Amino acid sequence: MIEKTGAGTDSRSRGKRKRGRHASGARSDTQGGLMRSSLLMALGTMVSRATGLIRQVLQAAALGTGLLASTYNTANTVPMSLYTLLIGGALNSVLVPQLVRARAEQPDGGRAYEQRLVTLVLCVLGAGTLLSVWAAPEIVSLYRDDSPHTHAAFELTVVFARFLLPQIFFYGVYFMMGQILNARGKFGAMMWTPVLNNVILIAMFGWYVGLLTVPGRVEDITGAQVRLLGIGTTIGIALQALALVPYVRAAGFRFRPRFDWRGTGLRKSLVAARWTLMLVVANLVALTVVTNFANAADQRLPTSGVGYSAYSYAQTIWLLPQSIVTVSLVTALLPRMSLAVAEHRLDDVRHDLSRALRTSGVVIVPAAFFFLAFGPQIAQLLFAQGSADAATALPLGQMLQAFGLGLIPYSAQYLLLRGFYAFEDTRTPFWMAVWISGVNIALAVACHLLLPARWSVTGMAAGYAVSYAVGLLFTALRLRRRLEGRLDGKRLCRTYGKLTAAAVAAAGLGWLVARGCSTAVGSPAWAPVLGLAGGCVTMALLFVVLARVLRIGELRSLPGLG
Repeated sequence: MIEKTGAGTDSRSRGKRKRGRHASGARSDTQGGLMRSSLLMALGTMVSRATGLIRQVLQAAALGTGLLASTYNTANTVPMSLYTLLIGGALNSVLVPQLVRARAEQPDGGRAYEQRLVTLVLCVLGAGTLLSVWAAPEIVSLYRDDSPHTHAAFELTVVFARFLLPQIFFYGVYFMMGQILNARGKFGAMMWTPVLNNVILIAMFGWYVGLLTVPGRVEDITGAQVRLLGIGTTIGIALQALALVPYVRAAGFRFRPRFDWRGTGLRKSLVAARWTLMLVVANLVALTVVTNFANAADQRLPTSGVGYSAYSYAQTIWLLPQSIVTVSLVTALLPRMSLAVAEHRLDDVRHDLSRALRTSGVVIVPAAFFFLAFGPQIAQLLFAQGSADAATALPLGQMLQAFGLGLIPYSAQYLLLRGFYAFEDTRTPFWMAVWISGVNIALAVACHLLLPARWSVTGMAAGYAVSYAVGLLFTALRLRRRLEGRLDGKRLCRTYGKLTAAAVAAAGLGWLVARGCSTAVGSPAWAPVLGLAGGCVTMALLFVVLARVLRIGELRSLPGLG
């Protein structure tokens, strides 16, 4: 018995070594492809985010950062929220692994599965879009109070929502085609087509600012201006979606409606998606609470820039590094990790997650301290234009500081959740979302009740950051058990410790240089420009020097992400 067991063990060991060499070779062969795909997507995302930032600057110049801007921004938040609730969460997290599995296992390469899935998604989107336009007042009431004091803002938000809610359908078309391309290993187009949307909106807001009288209050905006903003914004999303059609056709996909959904494997996708739906609900509850409280702050101080629009602009800037680096890595990584899980290669999953965390950290960690150090200067440089000024831009900058360090746990938690999705586990991410949303809501309520309107939304931004730190702790503990007790923790802690030390020193000196430059210039117009420029250059140079001194090897992979 002992000899037989020993022989079996030796045989299994040889098999594992052989498979390990094979897996290692495969990993080396595909590493370059992953990094090239990530670089292509990162470049597309950088251009998209750069044009998106220009769009937001023009939007703030047109509408300001106060109550008027919040009516548009609140209405423009609703389509993406409802799309995510209807089908988006399941599409992004569950259906990519299912598409990869169908292409690998089904005799027709998953074509019939794709046809049925697209048909189902389009049916859900079409019905959901029509219903949401009809129910626009009820939907808006979830995000903004309707009382005699707030009725004008509520009615304007409803009008914007009716124009903007058709975006739900086009968001679905865009993401559906993007996931079909991702499942085929075609990652670039999905990251580049948003540039088209941004160009359209830049032209729209430029026309608005240049040719029309810019209103300062909710009561001053005209029907023509509302139609321009509403229809123009929706056209941008529609063209963003339709621009993917040639790429999908070139990848070999031809859409033919198929309604024979029974016994085709879609049930498994829908069952798996039920947890994702509940995750989306948890996130939307938190978003609704925060949006309500932020709009209440806007209503109390309608021209001070302390409410939802400032929160939204600050959060968008805060998420730029995440969007450029982490999302690009994950989009290329998820299909690959799903395949590794299907082949029971846990070491490869662990390796990919660790490498993605360390590589993204080279950008995410210094970016977090950059926002903490330079939030007000960034806001004054970008948003003290047109309808906004330095005074109304300052609260936005302080919100950016409050978000600041939360970028590190937010990015890490986003990456680790994809480990669960690779296992087609959507239940665990739901419970993580419950923890995060619960902490976020509790802190938002506390800020709303305890802080004055001037500071309540800034406190909510800090609460959002804290909630993701809590979520990261629970996510890491659960994923560690899923990966049989190991998550490369020591190596990750060592890398992030070095990155934090370098970022703290660099941001501190950069902040001192920025203050010195601003004081030396003296001109209110040029002080934020030259101060931010001097601080940025100082921080970047010192961070690179310290990273090399501390031997942070991942820095070498930054230019090409590999």
